[in-house]
Amino acid sequence: MIRTDALDRLPVRHAVPGLLSALGDRGAAVLHAPPGTGKTTLVPLALAGLIGRGDSRRVLVAEPRRMAVRAAARRMAWLLGQEVGEQVGFSVRGERRAGPLTRVEVVTTGVLLQRLQRDPELPGVDTVLLDECHERHLDADTALAFLMDVRSALRPELRLVAASATTDAASWAALLAGPDGTGPVPVVRSEGQGHGADVHDAPPPAGLRPAHGTWVDPQLLRHVAATVRLALSRHEGDVLCFLPGTGEIARTAGMLAGVEAEVLQLHGRAPAAVQEAVLRGGDRRRVVLATSVAESSLTVPGVRVVVDSGLAREPRIDHARGLGSLATVPVSAAAAAQRAGRAGREARGAVYRCWQAADDARRPAYPSPEISIADLTSFALRAACWGDPDAAGLTLPDAPPAGAMAAARSVLAAIGAVDGEGRATPRGERMARIGVHPRLARALLDAAPRLGARRTSELVALLAEEPPREYGDDLAAAWRTARRGGDAYAGRWGAETRRLMSALSGGGESGGGRGGGGPEAGGYGTAKPGGGEGLTEDAAAGLVAALAFPERVARSRGERSFLMVSGTGAELGETSALRGVPWLAVAVADRPANAVSARVRLAAAVDEETARAAAGHLRTEAEEVHWEDGDVVSRQVERLGAVALTTRQLRAADPGLVRQALLEGLRGEGTGLLLWTREAHGLRDRLAFLHRVVGEPWPDVSDGALMERAADWLEPELSRARRRSDLGRLPAGEALRRLMPWTTGEAGRLDELAPERIEVPSGSRVRVEYGGEQPVLAVKLQELFGLRETPRVAGVPVLVHLLSPAGRPTAVTADLASFWRDGYRSVRAELRGRYPRHPWPEDPSTAEPTRHTKARQSRLSGES
Repeated sequence: MIRTDALDRLPVRHAVPGLLSALGDRGAAVLHAPPGTGKTTLVPLALAGLIGRGDSRRVLVAEPRRMAVRAAARRMAWLLGQEVGEQVGFSVRGERRAGPLTRVEVVTTGVLLQRLQRDPELPGVDTVLLDECHERHLDADTALAFLMDVRSALRPELRLVAASATTDAASWAALLAGPDGTGPVPVVRSEGQGHGADVHDAPPPAGLRPAHGTWVDPQLLRHVAATVRLALSRHEGDVLCFLPGTGEIARTAGMLAGVEAEVLQLHGRAPAAVQEAVLRGGDRRRVVLATSVAESSLTVPGVRVVVDSGLAREPRIDHARGLGSLATVPVSAAAAAQRAGRAGREARGAVYRCWQAADDARRPAYPSPEISIADLTSFALRAACWGDPDAAGLTLPDAPPAGAMAAARSVLAAIGAVDGEGRATPRGERMARIGVHPRLARALLDAAPRLGARRTSELVALLAEEPPREYGDDLAAAWRTARRGGDAYAGRWGAETRRLMSALSGGGESGGGRGGGGPEAGGYGTAKPGGGEGLTEDAAAGLVAALAFPERVARSRGERSFLMVSGTGAELGETSALRGVPWLAVAVADRPANAVSARVRLAAAVDEETARAAAGHLRTEAEEVHWEDGDVVSRQVERLGAVALTTRQLRAADPGLVRQALLEGLRGEGTGLLLWTREAHGLRDRLAFLHRVVGEPWPDVSDGALMERAADWLEPELSRARRRSDLGRLPAGEALRRLMPWTTGEAGRLDELAPERIEVPSGSRVRVEYGGEQPVLAVKLQELFGLRETPRVAGVPVLVHLLSPAGRPTAVTADLASFWRDGYRSVRAELRGRYPRHPWPEDPSTAEPTRHTKARQSRLSGES
């Protein structure tokens, strides 16, 4: 019997007539309904004609999470007074409860994509409702784009609804309009707000450190736990507390020990029994600690209070290394509204926000689209199988980043999923139908002929349905633990294993021939390590992991430290059972923020033969000549990517490589490696001065410029050099002269423009130093008597350092005339007392210059 009283309490019922009318007119619409109004449960029943007076239709409802799929189907079946699998059913990966009478089927967006790629027309389906569009999951965006193509080219009568509680409805309405020029589709709004909730600011204490990577300040968790205790004391009903991840949930649960309530932990990997207990409700008061899985599409019975930590987790991908990680970010305004809506679904509630109210202005309006931050390999394969390898023709809310798509296509080409034009190969089409990441599909197809369908499926299922942390980081040991069963994960793993075995036994190649490995597909090649079924469990686990992630095959460089063939370091945990093995195939790893090496989460030991075979497309053998430890090192190296396998010293290395190594040394250690005499340093300083003052054609002789023009001034001597000692004999001064502007004739003016020495009035030729900002002439003061103007070089007055008869500095000037007039008197008084035997005339500008004392000067004058 239909529960009419429950349906009548759902505010969205008032929007149903408008939605049906919009679909009748345009075939597509956007439904904007606040949390708690019933859009996920009442609307599909109305669209299917199971309530009200609508026509009988078959409706697919796509949800982003498996938990939401089961919960929505269960709730709709309850509203109809039926069991799941009758008129309302569901399908998730590996499980389907639906029958011939099913009119509303709730599916994950991943299942919807699989059906679209198997048969784009979706035969028998009249309406598709995409729920929670605002979450911007990549599968949901892709499904929308494919459905738009289906409506445009195959089935214009297929009706499409994009539904959300918080999304930018106008933008989605324009997106659903398509290319027909009829303008945005209608936006239907539900005015109901559920029962509403009172929002309380509960900012944490000052001095909180911001989250980075997956690290969250323990002080915030203590504050969240204290806020939960406060909410329990102030309000009736259950408390739903949002935290960013499972680690924070576990730690906060520990801080809530002793509260007078049952503490439950809800996340995507929670056992099904726990998930069902949360969604079923109970007699005892509860505190539900949840990740973002509880933001939408779920009604947690009994909840009257929401405590929001204000944080969420987003994936990040390092496309260059192929490593993913998680980042803790402030929750978006849209997601915060969704979370708050959980408090007012059954009665008026309360919301405690654990952040400063001023932070609201800095929060992003919506979550980051997954397409902009995620690994796009699966998306790129789907697009290629859809016939649009670049995804340029797809109606996507956001275009995929070019770099991420290029990285994805590179992976797909290496595993034989796409051809040179980016189009899906038959092998790639089969991979797409398997329903796992293309890397795992490659491992499934290529390892099955060696290991058998069951062993391969079991191992791939472990990688597709990542085991709990308590299983450890040894893939083979985790495999044995899963086989023993006894926990919720083992049940999910068994279901996925059966699904993969079914996929392997389906149509198409079995893994050999066209669908198998091979060098042309970046596959396992001709190497056959072991006898298939006869391989040990450890060897089988290593083979599958290496085939899935050949770039992560890693060689030991210490007990816990490894180098992956991709060039990234990897570290095992201190208690890992894999410590000390010579080779690893790393299946799961992440690279924390600011970390140099990746953390190994799941891996298997492999031997070198398996490593060579799996990553064979990365094998190279070449001469490597480098500047290393202060000299040229030449060797013949066989490499697997970044990992050196064998090394042999070379006696006669390629001269071109040696030359490059010497230049590398010069760039790293500077031109000081060359032979620099005093004259060579002086020449460089003179040329640098002329370049600065005159400019062209005088050359730039800085280290950077000299390295750029090494071929112009160091050849042919550099080509004859073989080691560091040869550079030390290379005369830098002679080489520098090659850079002088000989072709224009200006080189002949070097001594005119920047003379090495200047003749002063005493007849001495004094060296000019050009190393500073201004040329310096250091000369005894008496030798300049009679010189009225400061000497100039290239039009620039020199900086005169006036020295005492003993050669000590007494004054510095760039204006001799001014010095003779204003500064000389005080200097004369000091020097007369210190050097009485030397002449100190009152008017130095007219006096006779001298290098001698008064007595010697008189004797010389008499002799003359």
